[in-house]
Amino acid sequence: MSSQTTQPEIGVFGGSGFQKLLEKAEMREIDTPWGRPSASIAVGMFAGKKIAFLPRHGVSHEYPPHAIPYRANIAAFREIGVKRIISPCAVGSLQRHVAPGNFVVCDQLVDRTKQRGDTFYDSPSTGPTTHISFADPYCPELRRLATQACETAGVTMHPSGTVVVVEGPRFSTRAESRWFTSQGWEVINMTQYPEAALAREKECCFVNISLVTDWDTGFSLDSGIEAVTVDKIIEVSQQNNKKLIDVLEVLIASLPPAATASCQCKNALEHAQL
Repeated sequence: MSSQTTQPEIGVFGGSGFQKLLEKAEMREIDTPWGRPSASIAVGMFAGKKIAFLPRHGVSHEYPPHAIPYRANIAAFREIGVKRIISPCAVGSLQRHVAPGNFVVCDQLVDRTKQRGDTFYDSPSTGPTTHISFADPYCPELRRLATQACETAGVTMHPSGTVVVVEGPRFSTRAESRWFTSQGWEVINMTQYPEAALAREKECCFVNISLVTDWDTGFSLDSGIEAVTVDKIIEVSQQNNKKLIDVLEVLIASLPPAATASCQCKNALEHAQL
């Protein structure tokens, strides 16, 4: 079987710099019924496994969070054989014990977006009405392996947490941030939804690793912390990305074949369609 036809079971979303770490990378151009993904998919070797990599915001970060072609991205991954998706993302902290530089392996999310295509089954032409179970949006098996990978890599990590996903591209008002904090949610982000839901509809295992870059705006009102800005996020993001590579090396090397998965992600549509 040629390298072109070998299917990668593992897909990774993230910044475009990660692609440089792939060995023998080849670029795959994919068209889907939902358009083209954010960029060409790079397929190559990393940590001893063949993986697929896609920069969710595009090669030059040209897609803002609300305009990312989420359906095309997930569909393209699935088309080339991906069954397990690792979804790192930058987040702001909503709680004092979750500090910039920490990682959070989220187990829950709250959707506060409003203008995103968030299902593959939105008309009679795309299939039967489908109600996936989304009580637990992240794969429990991948979450366990991700927390172990963070521990092995020596990263300060929180093994659970809720990410509230906002529309963007603007940051929160102080009032919004204080409300999110008062709900007990740990981190805030702009891309985890609908990625997680679409992965479930494609029966893919999906895990999030949240990389904390800043304290969200609500903290600045009563603690003297300045409101979040892009330049501050970039500074901490560069440090986080170095630690993320170490985590991904351990995590990807530890992933067993998807066929042996103990979770129910691969059966998400079994009782979901009317």
